[in-house]
Amino acid sequence: MKDILVTGAYGGMGRAAVLAMKARGFRVFALDRTVGAAEDMVIPIQADLACEGDVISAAETVRRYTDSLFAIVHFAGIYMLDSLVEMDSDAFRKIFEINLNGAFLVNKHFVPLLKQGGKILITTSELAPLDPLPFTGIYAVTKGALDKYAYSLRMELQLLGISVSVLRAGAVDTGMLNVSTDALERFCQRTELYTCNADRFRRIVNRVEARCVSPEIIGKKVLKILNKKKPSFAYSINRNPLLLLLNILPKRLQLFAIRHVLRK
Repeated sequence: MKDILVTGAYGGMGRAAVLAMKARGFRVFALDRTVGAAEDMVIPIQADLACEGDVISAAETVRRYTDSLFAIVHFAGIYMLDSLVEMDSDAFRKIFEINLNGAFLVNKHFVPLLKQGGKILITTSELAPLDPLPFTGIYAVTKGALDKYAYSLRMELQLLGISVSVLRAGAVDTGMLNVSTDALERFCQRTELYTCNADRFRRIVNRVEARCVSPEIIGKKVLKILNKKKPSFAYSINRNPLLLLLNILPKRLQLFAIRHVLRK
């Protein structure tokens, strides 16, 4: 029996991946801030990834069951939409603590359980290698930093026989569209610097997230990656053609297009 640690295990993508792993005979340590009841082959562990003490305690719990992990799979993360010069300082720190520092803490304290041939898979975003849209910059910056962190980690851990990969997922049907729409509405009502055309921006968000894939597809993709003997660094799923097209344009044309679309 092989053991896998999954963070964000009770969110949409995390839960689907846990069920897919369980169906394939893996025992899963399901780490999240809010967890469900224990299940056959699924051991819930409640922890706040922004708190190093929680992560250390979670590692101690896992060691009571096993001294070896087959893989660490990261899904934990939060979404945020705001102006980079108006957002609350605590919110700025929080998204980095969860999206980037949380992955760092988990890897720091759980990598000793990975043996040669072990795997780490980090879910970043299709935005990670792309230029961000306005007001999604804070989310894109954290995911871009996470993507770069993952590559740096891959460079190091290859020396120990451990692979590190990223899954750059596009829109997934997990309720995030409602979250982004609500965040957009709050921003447009709160901002004092921007006369943001919320209707136009909402149409952009809807187009970007209109081609959602189900969480179950993500679960299957994760299993496929973990079963590879030598995983590549980056895997993409459900990339949005409008974002790809925008990023093909020279920077000055990108800026012009956004000014044209969003200004009232």
